[in-house]
Amino acid sequence: MAACDACLKKTTFGRHIRHTHGGRWERKAVHKSRTFQPNVAKHRIMLGGQFIRLNLCTRCLRTLVKD
Repeated sequence: MAACDACLKKTTFGRHIRHTHGGRWERKAVHKSRTFQPNVAKHRIMLGGQFIRLNLCTRCLRTLVKD
């Protein structure tokens, strides 16, 4: 899923670095691009007497339980 509707958490990009064991300095570790996706799920929440369907991450769901 795309992003959290409450905190706007979205996909971020980073690198996977493979650390090779042994070898010379000339042989560098392999760097590959990767994505970090938020854990997002669809939930129905009552706001103003109406149910609204939102995409929420698990951090926002835990915060909702506390309120």
